[in-house]
Amino acid sequence: MESSEVWAALENVKDPEIPVLTVVDMGIITAVQQTTDNRQRTTCIVTMTPTFVGCPAIDVMKKSIYEEVKKLGFDTVEVKVDFETAWTSDRMSEEAKTKLEKFGLAPPPHINGELTEEQLNNVRCPHCGSTDTTLRSAFGSTLCRAIRFCFNCKQGFEQFKPI
Repeated sequence: MESSEVWAALENVKDPEIPVLTVVDMGIITAVQQTTDNRQRTTCIVTMTPTFVGCPAIDVMKKSIYEEVKKLGFDTVEVKVDFETAWTSDRMSEEAKTKLEKFGLAPPPHINGELTEEQLNNVRCPHCGSTDTTLRSAFGSTLCRAIRFCFNCKQGFEQFKPI
């Protein structure tokens, strides 16, 4: 089995909280390993790094990853959750950020390890594109979202938090 086939299968696993994104888009998948033992039994180990340690979607994603990869015919599939590696929003693909915005969520800026006050305050509204926005609540509908308000179009919106 080619590694590219596993990655292609993982493109079918949607983030349960943001269904327009896949676990690959999110940068949650950090490793794919394949082995064959002396009896020709194949194993695939997929390692995922969740966005937050307490993310309620971890078990749902693990199950979906397992099911998609198992369809490829591996004898054994293991999904490991890596809590040692810190996930950052910089792991998200540019395509993921575009999908977020089309979905109505402001995407996180690229922070390269350091978040500035300007990046926190300069958030573009996904509805009208204005940056005349303000933070209403650091706590949105999920751990990874904040609630903002746009003064230009007068609409509230959620932002995927930069981490």
